[in-house]
Amino acid sequence: MSVILPTPEDTTPLRVVGAIRQLAQGRSNAVGTVTLAASVTTTVVAAEHCADTSKVFLTPTTANAAGAVATTYVSSVGNKTFTLTHASAATTDRTFGYIAIG
Repeated sequence: MSVILPTPEDTTPLRVVGAIRQLAQGRSNAVGTVTLAASVTTTVVAAEHCADTSKVFLTPTTANAAGAVATTYVSSVGNKTFTLTHASAATTDRTFGYIAIG
């Protein structure tokens, strides 16, 4: 789930308090899902809240993704993007959830 993000000009206490409460409840705009590309060994992910100093963590959400965990890793991280390196497979349902922190 995403967080309500007040602008720097927002002086509405309820919006600011609401955003803080959502963060305390674990909500974040730095999450998403990615499905590994079929029949190739890398998948580039566009991630709006990713920075070149971010740490990216993956969680498999399908059985085929769980089977690919041992051969899937974050090979590079950049501004608004990261790249996963993985084994080539014809399956199209190797789906992971991710969070990019930092």
